[in-house]
Amino acid sequence: MSQVFLQASTLRSQRPARLCGGGWIRLLARLRHLDPVPDLIPRRGPRSYKFWVRPKPLAVRGLSGQVAMAMFVARASRPSQEEAEELTMKSRIRETLVKHQEHLKKQRDAVAYRMHKLTAKQADISRKTAALKERIKTKYEEMQKVLEEDLQISLTQLDMEAEAAVSVLEEGFESCYLLSKRLAQELSELSLNLERVKPQPLDQNAEIEGRIEEVLKVSDPDLVQLDKFKADQLLGLSNNLLLFIRSQTPVTKKLFQSYASEVVLDPDTAHPQMVISPDGDCATYSDTWRELPDSPARFDTTLNVISRQAFAQGRHYWEVEVAGKTYWEVGLTYPSIPRKGREEDCWLGRGSSSWCVEFFDGVYTAWHGGVAHQLGVARRFQRVGIFCSFPGGVVTFLGVDSMTPLFTFCAGTFTDVLHQAVCPGHHQSGTNVAPIRICDAHRLAPTF
Repeated sequence: MSQVFLQASTLRSQRPARLCGGGWIRLLARLRHLDPVPDLIPRRGPRSYKFWVRPKPLAVRGLSGQVAMAMFVARASRPSQEEAEELTMKSRIRETLVKHQEHLKKQRDAVAYRMHKLTAKQADISRKTAALKERIKTKYEEMQKVLEEDLQISLTQLDMEAEAAVSVLEEGFESCYLLSKRLAQELSELSLNLERVKPQPLDQNAEIEGRIEEVLKVSDPDLVQLDKFKADQLLGLSNNLLLFIRSQTPVTKKLFQSYASEVVLDPDTAHPQMVISPDGDCATYSDTWRELPDSPARFDTTLNVISRQAFAQGRHYWEVEVAGKTYWEVGLTYPSIPRKGREEDCWLGRGSSSWCVEFFDGVYTAWHGGVAHQLGVARRFQRVGIFCSFPGGVVTFLGVDSMTPLFTFCAGTFTDVLHQAVCPGHHQSGTNVAPIRICDAHRLAPTF
């Protein structure tokens, strides 16, 4: 069957000269069976389409014109198989996109809800922290007020006693002064009598001697004293109060030390140039490389050693003595910390599996995940404290001498057990020969 190729634009502009009767039906049937085929050559501007016109039989022998027209219209109204498949594919794609859109909306709503919860939690923590700070501050202010009131009462009482004693002394001083003037007058009169060789009445001399004895007796300074027993008692009470306050403060130190945990350094993890004491509480750098079994747990490049004990829950506190050292690192680590080679993650705090505070050349630096936080602390501490809270997901470092907070890491949730880790550092030309020592947890634990 011959096929005629027509442009769509030509079909739109073509007007048949005469269309009547069966001509309309034939034209409709032909237009119904136009197959759109896009150009294979891209063109600028609106895309044009070409159509293949497949002439259909206009009549069926033996049928009337009305029946033939109905058959052509019914046949022309049926969509082709390609159009049906295309519609089905579009429907499926649309359904998939709608489902994906709904899924993304649910994820967006979930993220928005989580952000709302995080914001609310942050506000709640800030509010509770501020309220707790105010309560503690109020208690300290109340204690300070009570102590100041008691101090004023004690000082006022001492002032009153001192004024009374001074008043007695002033009265004695005045009596002695008057007696001194009277004696001077008597001496002057006696001198005149001696010149005149005029005898003095004996009763008058006895009167003067009696008055002198009375004044000297009343004005005796040894008779005027403060209440020594009362003063000692007051001083003793003040001293006992001071000792009690010192036994209870600082509260932060007592609180942290109540979580003291025992740790022992594991020599099987120590670098070959580190010497671990028999008790496992002391690590010292040595210039001598010791031939030790190269176990997978041993650090072979970095001067690290970790504890035998691993902690997986609860709250724990340790103190490390770093007195006399110019370089050290102390912290906590997962057992997965790299231990071989020269990778940066082998150093404490340089990877995501460890946290530490480093002291080098007078500068404190907190490390985690390779991120350094230089600390504005000038004091050189003798001891450093490490506090770990699994429920809170925090690691806190403190200067134990004054319980100065150095830095707090918020890990959120710990994904593995934690070991204590220390690095004593090299000798640094003889300035860093002191060992690094783990303090005894039993001595740290306070008795309430």
